Amino acid sequence: MTQQPQWGISLSKYFVLPQRVILAIMGFLAILNAYTMRVCLSQAITVLVIKKNSSESEDGGPAICEADDLDNGASSDSGIYDWTEELQGLILSSFYIGYIVTHVPGGLLAEKFGGKWTLALGILSTAVFTMLTPLAIEEGGSDWLIVTRVLMGLGEGTTFPALSVLLAAWVPANERGKLGALVLGGGQVGTILGNLLSGVFLDTYEWPFVFYFFGGLGVVWFVIFVFLCYSDPNSHPFIKPSEREYLSKEIGTIGRNDNLPPTPWKAILTNLPMFALVCAQIGHDWGFYIMVTDLPKYMADVLQFSIKANGLYSSLPYVMMWIVSVGSGFVADWMIRRGIMNTTNTRKVMTGLAAFGPAIFMVGASYAGCDRVLVVVLFTICMGLMGAYYAGMKLSPLDMSPNYAGTLMAITNGIGAITGVVTPYLVGVMTPNATLLEWRTVFWVAFGVLFITAIVYSIWASGEVQPFNDAIIEPRSVDFEAEERKPQPKLKALEQSS
Repeated sequence: MTQQPQWGISLSKYFVLPQRVILAIMGFLAILNAYTMRVCLSQAITVLVIKKNSSESEDGGPAICEADDLDNGASSDSGIYDWTEELQGLILSSFYIGYIVTHVPGGLLAEKFGGKWTLALGILSTAVFTMLTPLAIEEGGSDWLIVTRVLMGLGEGTTFPALSVLLAAWVPANERGKLGALVLGGGQVGTILGNLLSGVFLDTYEWPFVFYFFGGLGVVWFVIFVFLCYSDPNSHPFIKPSEREYLSKEIGTIGRNDNLPPTPWKAILTNLPMFALVCAQIGHDWGFYIMVTDLPKYMADVLQFSIKANGLYSSLPYVMMWIVSVGSGFVADWMIRRGIMNTTNTRKVMTGLAAFGPAIFMVGASYAGCDRVLVVVLFTICMGLMGAYYAGMKLSPLDMSPNYAGTLMAITNGIGAITGVVTPYLVGVMTPNATLLEWRTVFWVAFGVLFITAIVYSIWASGEVQPFNDAIIEPRSVDFEAEERKPQPKLKALEQSS
């Protein structure tokens, strides 16, 4: 165990919150920053491109709704770039091309060297390329914008794997639901702020300001994070000794050094619960990426909202999603702690709620036509229910393998992120005229994907520690059920590196 320096002990008295809570807050802010930088282009592209004219659909109904007169018809403003719907889809999906590539390397690096620098440098690089986006658009048009988005994705791809490693090292099983949901809830808050503030900034300032602002926040987060947070309790210089002892008792010591055996890929990739987890991730990401990437376009192109209203109404669904994601974490922990359901069934119930509900309300919104209030309400309920994923399958990597949580998160999130490449481009191909009928087909496809993948997860998923978890250590028993908890044998202590 690393000896805590005397100056660290002196500094520890100034921290009111436990270091694991500080880490969770900074993890929340990491994902928040990542999502604001990711989604701000979805708003900005609505003012960059030349808008299509309204027309009637083949069945005589409205193909595109009448323009919103809020803010003196701001929605009628048109951009200067004549990008087709297909090209816009490619631009919005290009981020995920880079995002996929660094998932598995990011997880492996985080497990070997710790999550701190893997996470920090990934967010920093994303911030730098976000601030370079206006230059890329003005100097190179769509081609350079695509390249910049790919580079942003390369940096951000390490975020979730690195955070999974950090949570596995810092968060005890009985706190995993609430702290895990808090951290992962940064995605919803980031999407809220990304859409809301982008709408305000686009209405008030020139469009490049959006990218400078969110990229700058990412740099500020980096500076604070590298000072406050460390890869594990044993390498943290100013953690309170009492918290260090508590975490050592509850979690043990996650081993990292150069002599660790190879990751048990075959055991992981042939594991049936792992297959179910990947399926659930694909379903979640298919629905989520359609909403997070293309909802602003739907609001602008079909419902004809003004710029400021688009930012507001595109953000409302994620307000509800964040509330549900945090609340479901507390409910899940309570259900497990009281013995109402075991971990496996709790994860299945939350995942089912997060898939079947959004699928139904997403399609329902497309049948609400041009009733803007009803559409916003249905989309808000849709994304609110999707928040239950974060107390469901999103925590499964930590349940299934604390030692390989980063690798599992990298595999599932990486494969799921393929839908981030597919769905925006597919939406562009399926909506060449951006009509209501074309968008309805998009939502029916999402309905099918969400239903099928959730059924697979409900049958074969598991919330228990899998056999491959103990590949690097002597066999141990980890009990995630709070009512049956006993003092756990510590993982074999290995030389730590921070």
